[in-house]
Amino acid sequence: MTADIGAARIRMSPVMAAVGAWVLSMIALPIARWVFGDSVIPAMTTVSALFQVSAVLIALRTTWSTARVAAVFAVVAILTFGAEWLGSTTGIPFGDYAYTDGLQPQIAGVPLLIPFAWMMMLGPSWAVAQRVTASLPAGFLRGAAFAGVSGAAMAAWDLYLDPQMVAWGFWRWAEPVGYFGVPWVNFAGWFIVAALVTAIVRPLPVAAPPLLVIYAVVWIFQAIGMAAFWGLGGPALFGFAAMGLLLALGIRGGGRL
Repeated sequence: MTADIGAARIRMSPVMAAVGAWVLSMIALPIARWVFGDSVIPAMTTVSALFQVSAVLIALRTTWSTARVAAVFAVVAILTFGAEWLGSTTGIPFGDYAYTDGLQPQIAGVPLLIPFAWMMMLGPSWAVAQRVTASLPAGFLRGAAFAGVSGAAMAAWDLYLDPQMVAWGFWRWAEPVGYFGVPWVNFAGWFIVAALVTAIVRPLPVAAPPLLVIYAVVWIFQAIGMAAFWGLGGPALFGFAAMGLLLALGIRGGGRL
């Protein structure tokens, strides 16, 4: 028993180290902006996203093979890049928007960081969905519910993300109306894309504890950061409520942590 606990701690330590580096990068962002100005926001955002996606991939590796992690990441990257290219080109499924040159590098007008951003929250969303749907019988119903909860968990996060990224000038909406300047159709698009990607990938059981920690850290830090440092109290409130609800459902859900 002691040996099993020790082995588990060894396996978890790389995840916690990656989470720690990511948290420090988030803390450093407003400090760097205060010292150097807004010009550091794109670089610091990129660094933070890369730390977070690293933590997510390492967490997935605790239960998946390296090949499985790489394959899932590749599929997610291709599908989400394609969805973002389609969205920024045609307005489907998110609405009429366009990326600025704030995030670099880009291909076909889409920042290469964007698929990483999808992956860094899809993993935690899968952990939430796994816990929420654990009591359902295996089969189509559970698979559909898993995809739906994953989509909802992602859309809840976007209640934080979109207003913040627009405020930072990373993308612009043709008609800035709806939810703090973000069209409501955007959130339907997030739900649909996240649910479809999840259904296509069909992720195997994931290591819920570290991924739920990541979801919880985003929930707390986004609320504090947006309300205290970025002047976005409204999105901070709604994002806190939506992500908090999904997190609570995940923690209370069936199955083992």
